Amino acid sequence: MAVVMTLVWPEITPELYDAARDRVRWEEEPPNGLVLHTAWFAADGFHVLDIWESEDLFPAFAAARLAPVLKGELGVKNDPQTEFFPLHRRFVVPGVSGGA
Repeated sequence: MAVVMTLVWPEITPELYDAARDRVRWEEEPPNGLVLHTAWFAADGFHVLDIWESEDLFPAFAAARLAPVLKGELGVKNDPQTEFFPLHRRFVVPGVSGGA
């Protein structure tokens, strides 16, 4: 079952996000099961809203590809706050596609 994942990670800065994106290359080599990724910065830090094909696919991606870069190479100390919710409906506006 597809899920919506929300993530809040106050420690992540725009510079860390961009460095991780460049090293992990999730846009060039999408993780198994990722349907949609959105990210933004607010007063309380870094936020993500993703859609995954199933809840177990994000932790697998995080352990195999994200953690070695963020925790290893970039020295991030804290873990994000993540929540998963069953996806009830998804609508993609006709003509919308691609990244960034």
